Amino acid sequence: MLADGRVHLTGLAKLAPHLTRKNREGLLKQARHKSKRQIEEIVAALAPRPDAPSVMRKLPARRGEPKAVPPQLRPDAVDSPQPPRPARPAVVEALAPDRHKIQFTASTELRNKLDRLKALMRSSVPDGDLATIIDEAVTEKLQKLESKRFARTKAPRKSLADTSTKPSSRHIPAAVRRAVHQRDKGRCTYVDEVGSRCRKKDDLEFHHREPFGRGGDHSPSNLCLTCRAHNALLAEHDYGKEKMDRCRRRPDRVSEPGAVYH
Repeated sequence: MLADGRVHLTGLAKLAPHLTRKNREGLLKQARHKSKRQIEEIVAALAPRPDAPSVMRKLPARRGEPKAVPPQLRPDAVDSPQPPRPARPAVVEALAPDRHKIQFTASTELRNKLDRLKALMRSSVPDGDLATIIDEAVTEKLQKLESKRFARTKAPRKSLADTSTKPSSRHIPAAVRRAVHQRDKGRCTYVDEVGSRCRKKDDLEFHHREPFGRGGDHSPSNLCLTCRAHNALLAEHDYGKEKMDRCRRRPDRVSEPGAVYH
């Protein structure tokens, strides 16, 4: 399985402590073509761990790192600014099928914002649980961004049946964006030559199967979600790389050539 790439070495190392003669065939089959994070979730389902406590504390200085000196005591503070320290990567670790440990290093500014948010949310989150507060804040931000990008809303003004999908402009109607985002499950739909679908859920764009520049309409059947890289690749297939390179160099044409109507 390693030789043909069905399971990568990192994933196999995480599964190894849990493999038995009885479960190995099923587990290895389940792990085929899975990412590291997906395999960690499989392991978490096999051996769940208790929840991590919510903690917010100041980190000690790293070994060998000079102690911070207040700016007023640094004679060269203006002329010689301190170089930024490299950020420590965030840790996302599955503890159980529906529970994860998330750990990252935050700035003092973010810590202060969290303290302010905790104080403001005391009535709705009396125990000040950090995970609950962050969950509510992220949920609210997601709703705003998804409403703007994909027109997701609880009370849409127009239904798909009442929406015109004619290519009269580049604007894709809100009802169409909602329908396409829901159908494609908020994920790039590009499928490669071996049948693997792209996993990206960020940098998503709407791709016209029948190009807009050739009169393709805005109907859901003519649209799909793709990540930015695959949208650019498909545009090159539609128009040719040379033409797309010229198009991208023009400030008013960044995605594809202008529409042609007949």
